[in-house]
Amino acid sequence: MQRVCNILDLIQESPEGFSLTQVAEVTQFPKSSAYRYLATLESRRYVMRDPITGLFRIGPAFLPLQSRQLAVLADRVRPYLTALRDQFEETVNLGILDGYRVSYVEIIESPHTVRLAAREGDRDQLHCTALGKAIATTLDDDRVTMILEAEGMPQRTPRTITSIPEYLEDLAASRQQGFAIDDCENESDGRCVAVPLSQIGMQAAISISAPSSRLSMDDVPHIAHALSETAKALANDTNP
Repeated sequence: MQRVCNILDLIQESPEGFSLTQVAEVTQFPKSSAYRYLATLESRRYVMRDPITGLFRIGPAFLPLQSRQLAVLADRVRPYLTALRDQFEETVNLGILDGYRVSYVEIIESPHTVRLAAREGDRDQLHCTALGKAIATTLDDDRVTMILEAEGMPQRTPRTITSIPEYLEDLAASRQQGFAIDDCENESDGRCVAVPLSQIGMQAAISISAPSSRLSMDDVPHIAHALSETAKALANDTNP
Protein backbone atom coordinates (compact mmCIF):
# COMPACT_ATOMS: atom_id res chain seq x y z
CA MET A 1 0.00 0.00 0.00
CA GLN A 2 2.87 2.39 0.82
CA ARG A 3 4.31 1.86 -2.65
CA VAL A 4 0.97 2.62 -4.30
CA CYS A 5 0.74 5.82 -2.25
CA ASN A 6 4.24 6.75 -3.37
CA ILE A 7 3.15 6.39 -7.00
CA LEU A 8 0.06 8.54 -6.38
CA ASP A 9 2.24 11.20 -4.72
CA LEU A 10 4.54 11.13 -7.73
CA ILE A 11 1.59 11.57 -10.11
CA GLN A 12 0.31 14.53 -8.13
CA GLU A 13 3.72 16.17 -7.79
CA SER A 14 4.69 15.79 -11.46
CA PRO A 15 2.27 17.76 -13.67
CA GLU A 16 4.94 17.92 -16.40
CA GLY A 17 5.33 14.14 -16.40
CA PHE A 18 7.39 11.42 -14.77
CA SER A 19 9.42 8.47 -16.02
CA LEU A 20 9.41 4.74 -15.47
CA THR A 21 12.77 5.16 -13.71
CA GLN A 22 11.21 7.56 -11.20
CA VAL A 23 8.41 5.09 -10.45
CA ALA A 24 10.98 2.34 -9.92
CA GLU A 25 12.89 4.62 -7.55
CA VAL A 26 9.92 5.66 -5.38
CA THR A 27 8.57 2.10 -5.17
CA GLN A 28 11.97 0.38 -4.96
CA PHE A 29 10.70 -2.04 -7.62
CA PRO A 30 12.69 -3.32 -10.59
CA LYS A 31 11.63 -1.55 -13.78
CA SER A 32 9.72 -4.59 -15.04
CA SER A 33 7.50 -4.58 -11.94
CA ALA A 34 7.14 -0.80 -11.99
CA TYR A 35 6.04 -0.98 -15.63
CA ARG A 36 3.30 -3.48 -14.76
CA TYR A 37 1.97 -1.04 -12.16
CA LEU A 38 2.01 1.77 -14.73
CA ALA A 39 0.31 -0.43 -17.33
CA THR A 40 -2.49 -1.15 -14.87
CA LEU A 41 -2.85 2.55 -14.00
CA GLU A 42 -2.90 3.39 -17.70
CA SER A 43 -5.56 0.79 -18.48
CA ARG A 44 -7.68 2.31 -15.70
CA ARG A 45 -7.03 5.81 -17.11
CA TYR A 46 -5.14 7.12 -14.06
CA VAL A 47 -2.04 7.87 -16.14
CA MET A 48 -1.35 8.46 -19.83
CA ARG A 49 1.93 8.54 -21.72
CA ASP A 50 3.15 11.58 -23.66
CA PRO A 51 3.89 10.52 -27.27
CA ILE A 52 6.76 13.01 -27.63
CA THR A 53 8.68 12.63 -24.36
CA GLY A 54 7.58 9.13 -23.33
CA LEU A 55 6.82 10.50 -19.87
CA PHE A 56 3.69 9.51 -17.93
CA ARG A 57 1.21 12.14 -16.76
CA ILE A 58 -2.00 12.30 -14.80
CA GLY A 59 -4.86 10.62 -16.68
CA PRO A 60 -8.55 11.38 -17.26
CA ALA A 61 -9.66 9.31 -14.27
CA PHE A 62 -8.55 12.29 -12.17
CA LEU A 63 -11.51 14.22 -13.57
CA PRO A 64 -11.29 17.80 -12.26
CA LEU A 65 -7.79 18.54 -13.57
CA GLN A 66 -8.11 16.43 -16.68
CA SER A 67 -11.48 17.93 -17.60
CA ARG A 68 -9.93 21.39 -17.50
CA GLN A 69 -6.99 20.26 -19.66
CA LEU A 70 -9.35 18.74 -22.24
CA ALA A 71 -11.52 21.86 -22.26
CA VAL A 72 -8.45 23.99 -22.96
CA LEU A 73 -7.38 21.61 -25.73
CA ALA A 74 -10.86 21.61 -27.30
CA ASP A 75 -11.01 25.42 -27.22
CA ARG A 76 -7.62 25.65 -28.94
CA VAL A 77 -8.40 23.07 -31.60
CA ARG A 78 -12.03 24.00 -32.36
CA PRO A 79 -11.32 26.84 -34.86
CA TYR A 80 -9.03 24.56 -36.85
CA LEU A 81 -11.60 21.78 -36.91
CA THR A 82 -14.32 24.21 -37.94
CA ALA A 83 -12.19 25.42 -40.85
CA LEU A 84 -11.72 21.83 -42.01
CA ARG A 85 -15.45 21.16 -41.71
CA ASP A 86 -16.21 24.26 -43.77
CA GLN A 87 -13.65 23.26 -46.39
CA PHE A 88 -14.85 19.68 -46.88
CA GLU A 89 -18.40 19.86 -45.46
CA GLU A 90 -17.79 16.63 -43.59
CA THR A 91 -17.55 15.76 -39.90
CA VAL A 92 -14.25 16.54 -38.21
CA ASN A 93 -13.14 14.88 -34.96
CA LEU A 94 -10.55 15.31 -32.23
CA GLY A 95 -9.72 12.19 -30.19
CA ILE A 96 -7.26 11.31 -27.45
CA LEU A 97 -5.96 8.05 -26.10
CA ASP A 98 -8.10 7.40 -23.04
CA GLY A 99 -6.84 4.30 -21.27
CA TYR A 100 -6.76 1.68 -24.01
CA ARG A 101 -9.36 3.38 -26.24
CA VAL A 102 -9.77 6.57 -28.22
CA SER A 103 -12.13 9.11 -26.68
CA TYR A 104 -13.88 11.79 -28.75
CA VAL A 105 -13.13 15.20 -27.24
CA GLU A 106 -14.49 17.54 -29.93
CA ILE A 107 -16.76 16.88 -32.93
CA ILE A 108 -17.70 19.43 -35.59
CA GLU A 109 -20.54 17.87 -37.54
CA SER A 110 -21.10 17.92 -41.29
CA PRO A 111 -23.97 20.10 -42.54
CA HIS A 112 -25.24 17.17 -44.62
CA THR A 113 -28.34 15.38 -43.38
CA VAL A 114 -26.63 12.02 -43.90
CA ARG A 115 -23.34 12.14 -42.03
CA LEU A 116 -21.00 10.15 -39.81
CA ALA A 117 -20.77 11.58 -36.32
CA ALA A 118 -19.87 10.10 -32.96
CA ARG A 119 -20.83 11.80 -29.70
CA GLU A 120 -18.42 13.64 -27.45
CA GLY A 121 -17.24 11.24 -24.77
CA ASP A 122 -17.74 8.14 -26.93
CA ARG A 123 -14.83 5.70 -26.68
CA ASP A 124 -13.86 3.49 -29.62
CA GLN A 125 -11.25 0.78 -29.97
CA LEU A 126 -7.96 1.44 -31.73
CA HIS A 127 -8.11 -1.37 -34.25
CA CYS A 128 -11.12 -0.26 -36.30
CA THR A 129 -10.99 3.56 -36.35
CA ALA A 130 -8.77 6.00 -38.21
CA LEU A 131 -8.35 8.08 -35.03
CA GLY A 132 -7.25 4.96 -33.16
CA LYS A 133 -4.83 3.96 -35.89
CA ALA A 134 -3.35 7.46 -36.12
CA ILE A 135 -2.76 7.53 -32.36
CA ALA A 136 -1.32 4.00 -32.52
CA THR A 137 1.31 5.20 -35.03
CA THR A 138 2.84 7.21 -32.18
CA LEU A 139 3.19 4.12 -29.97
CA ASP A 140 5.75 1.33 -30.20
CA ASP A 141 4.54 -2.01 -31.52
CA ASP A 142 4.93 -3.75 -28.16
CA ARG A 143 2.56 -1.29 -26.54
CA VAL A 144 0.09 -1.53 -29.42
CA THR A 145 0.15 -5.31 -29.14
CA MET A 146 -0.49 -5.09 -25.40
CA ILE A 147 -3.52 -2.86 -25.98
CA LEU A 148 -4.93 -5.10 -28.72
CA GLU A 149 -4.48 -8.20 -26.58
CA ALA A 150 -6.22 -6.51 -23.65
CA GLU A 151 -9.11 -5.05 -25.67
CA GLY A 152 -9.58 -7.73 -28.31
CA MET A 153 -10.24 -7.01 -31.99
CA PRO A 154 -13.95 -7.62 -32.61
CA GLN A 155 -15.08 -7.61 -36.22
CA ARG A 156 -17.27 -4.54 -36.71
CA THR A 157 -17.65 -5.01 -40.49
CA PRO A 158 -16.38 -7.55 -43.05
CA ARG A 159 -13.39 -5.22 -43.60
CA THR A 160 -12.32 -4.89 -39.96
CA ILE A 161 -8.75 -5.98 -39.26
CA THR A 162 -8.92 -8.69 -36.58
CA SER A 163 -5.34 -10.01 -36.66
CA ILE A 164 -2.52 -8.34 -34.70
CA PRO A 165 0.16 -9.08 -37.36
CA GLU A 166 -2.07 -7.66 -40.09
CA TYR A 167 -2.83 -4.61 -37.96
CA LEU A 168 0.87 -3.98 -37.34
CA GLU A 169 1.48 -4.16 -41.09
CA ASP A 170 -1.31 -1.64 -41.65
CA LEU A 171 0.20 0.54 -38.91
CA ALA A 172 3.63 0.45 -40.54
CA ALA A 173 2.08 1.66 -43.80
CA SER A 174 0.24 4.42 -41.91
CA ARG A 175 3.48 5.59 -40.29
CA GLN A 176 5.20 5.70 -43.66
CA GLN A 177 2.46 7.64 -45.42
CA GLY A 178 1.79 9.95 -42.47
CA PHE A 179 -1.93 9.27 -42.10
CA ALA A 180 -4.32 6.45 -41.21
CA ILE A 181 -7.49 5.24 -42.91
CA ASP A 182 -10.60 3.49 -41.65
CA ASP A 183 -11.81 2.06 -44.96
CA CYS A 184 -15.31 0.87 -44.00
CA GLU A 185 -13.78 -0.98 -41.02
CA ASN A 186 -15.86 0.55 -38.23
CA GLU A 187 -19.07 1.15 -40.16
CA SER A 188 -19.78 -0.63 -43.43
CA ASP A 189 -20.75 2.59 -45.21
CA GLY A 190 -18.21 4.90 -43.58
CA ARG A 191 -14.70 6.05 -44.42
CA CYS A 192 -12.38 8.15 -42.26
CA VAL A 193 -8.90 9.69 -42.60
CA ALA A 194 -6.82 10.75 -39.58
CA VAL A 195 -3.42 12.14 -38.64
CA PRO A 196 -1.73 12.22 -35.23
CA LEU A 197 -1.16 15.48 -33.37
CA SER A 198 2.26 16.20 -31.93
CA GLN A 199 3.59 18.56 -29.27
CA ILE A 200 0.28 19.02 -27.47
CA GLY A 201 1.21 17.02 -24.38
CA MET A 202 -1.07 14.03 -24.96
CA GLN A 203 -1.66 11.25 -27.48
CA ALA A 204 -4.24 12.68 -29.86
CA ALA A 205 -5.36 12.75 -33.48
CA ILE A 206 -7.77 14.60 -35.77
CA SER A 207 -9.89 13.05 -38.49
CA ILE A 208 -12.44 13.68 -41.21
CA SER A 209 -15.20 11.10 -41.57
CA ALA A 210 -17.99 10.72 -44.11
CA PRO A 211 -20.16 8.17 -45.86
CA SER A 212 -17.99 6.23 -48.29
CA SER A 213 -20.23 7.39 -51.14
CA ARG A 214 -19.01 10.97 -50.56
CA LEU A 215 -15.45 10.27 -49.42
CA SER A 216 -13.83 8.11 -52.09
CA MET A 217 -10.34 6.64 -51.95
CA ASP A 218 -9.39 9.19 -54.61
CA ASP A 219 -10.24 11.94 -52.09
CA VAL A 220 -7.97 10.52 -49.38
CA PRO A 221 -4.62 12.14 -50.40
CA HIS A 222 -6.17 15.63 -50.55
CA ILE A 223 -7.92 15.21 -47.19
CA ALA A 224 -4.80 13.71 -45.60
CA HIS A 225 -2.74 16.69 -46.79
CA ALA A 226 -5.24 19.16 -45.31
CA LEU A 227 -5.26 17.29 -42.00
CA SER A 228 -1.45 17.20 -41.93
CA GLU A 229 -1.23 20.95 -42.56
CA THR A 230 -3.72 21.54 -39.75
CA ALA A 231 -1.70 19.30 -37.42
CA LYS A 232 1.42 21.36 -38.21
CA ALA A 233 -0.43 24.61 -37.56
CA LEU A 234 -1.69 23.25 -34.24
CA ALA A 235 1.83 22.22 -33.22
CA ASN A 236 3.07 25.73 -33.98
CA ASP A 237 0.14 27.23 -32.09
CA THR A 238 0.84 25.00 -29.10
CA ASN A 239 4.56 25.76 -29.13
CA PRO A 240 5.05 29.28 -30.51
